[in-house]
Amino acid sequence: MINEDKIRQVYASDPKKGFKMLMDNFQEPIYYYIRRLVVSHEDAEDVLQEVFIRVYRNMEQFRGESSLSTWIYRIATNESLRLLNTRKDEEAIPSEEVQEELIGKLKASDYIDYENELAVKFQEAILSLPEKQRLVFNLRYYDELDYEEISRILDSKVDTLKVNYHYAKEKIKEYILNR
Repeated sequence: MINEDKIRQVYASDPKKGFKMLMDNFQEPIYYYIRRLVVSHEDAEDVLQEVFIRVYRNMEQFRGESSLSTWIYRIATNESLRLLNTRKDEEAIPSEEVQEELIGKLKASDYIDYENELAVKFQEAILSLPEKQRLVFNLRYYDELDYEEISRILDSKVDTLKVNYHYAKEKIKEYILNR
């Protein structure tokens, strides 16, 4: 378990050591969270780097109104969506085509085992979800965050998140059963 208070204490006395602790504890889970959103390894690496640059530059302003992990996940969410929206805006393509592009990247990557057809369908189903449902599903299912923390990350009401998660599960089931 990550001891966020310890990281903040070390950071206050030795920012380099504290930042290294922060990276050691958060780099892997944040990378996989980003990867599930942007799919390609290269994009995930770019976004991850941007996330930790923002964390490093703004650590002094972190007020502790939420947990450190919530703050970092929120930055990761914003940076991931920024990348996806920039691509969508630059290429003037509808969100359905962005989802198809993500599914294409999924199939071209080494992210999942293609021998397992169900795993492929599962990932495709997640990528076919509307953005908000995909965010909620990933945070709840993969990152195992409770609704309160997801609420702080996404700045949404808990009840709304529960509904989004429910619809995401139903859409995933439907996708898998009908493809």
